[in-house]
Amino acid sequence: MRWVSFERQGKVSFGYLTSDGTGVVDAGARSDLGGLRQAIAADALESLAAQCGDTADIALTDLVYAPPIVDPAKIMCVGLNYKAHQEETGRGQDAKHPTIFTRFAKAQMGHEQPMLRPPESASLDFEGEIALIVGKGGRRIPKADALNHIVGASIYNDGSVREYQRHTSQFTPGKNFAATGGFGPWMMTLDEVGDIHKMELTTRLNGEVMQNATSDMLVFDFAEIIHYCSTFIDLEPGDVLVTGTPGGVGAARKPPIFMDAGDTIEIEVNPIGKLINHVQLG
Repeated sequence: MRWVSFERQGKVSFGYLTSDGTGVVDAGARSDLGGLRQAIAADALESLAAQCGDTADIALTDLVYAPPIVDPAKIMCVGLNYKAHQEETGRGQDAKHPTIFTRFAKAQMGHEQPMLRPPESASLDFEGEIALIVGKGGRRIPKADALNHIVGASIYNDGSVREYQRHTSQFTPGKNFAATGGFGPWMMTLDEVGDIHKMELTTRLNGEVMQNATSDMLVFDFAEIIHYCSTFIDLEPGDVLVTGTPGGVGAARKPPIFMDAGDTIEIEVNPIGKLINHVQLG
């Protein structure tokens, strides 16, 4: 199933796409769970779908998208996790552990929402990524059991203001400008994803392919990421693990290619769908 968060009647609700993919059932209006994160924590997705049926409350074309998980307790991102990206940056080739940094929920925006190029810097870069959503929490999760803790996958654009990312050795400022973290359009449950290791990711800027890779090319695979992150902190339902970007980022090109007002950035992950954001100055 494809679960989505959205704005309706002045508040954020959540639900799922109908079987024909043309509409959304508003499960939030029929429950007191609060949001998709809370529904995941209550292990209520299947029961909600059975209770709410398959009749759309909203046409998909009318949906105002929010990030699938609007209030994650943690967003942990993996840097330098494709060999081609290591090579183009000259970093991480000998890493024995994943490079982990964090994003804040307030820096995210949903599908078809504006991505803001800040006036402080013209170095806004794209990073198409696959995001995993934790379904079952845990600490020190063994790699052999890791994927059993994931409820679904989504698409992420880890928009990075490179100038601020490089102010120091710490990534945080450049990774957390407002409305630079595209997330969506929905969470696809793992049973529908199929082979999670064969997902194909393609980034297009104004229609031109910038990045392309498959998830079996990760340096540290999904199980290793889950195991490593759960070693130092408990993972909780609704946590978001952003797993790394392939080669082809704008900063590594000669000359560099950064995003600016009027651009359209599209991240496609097969079979999940497409995350599209339009860049504005803000």
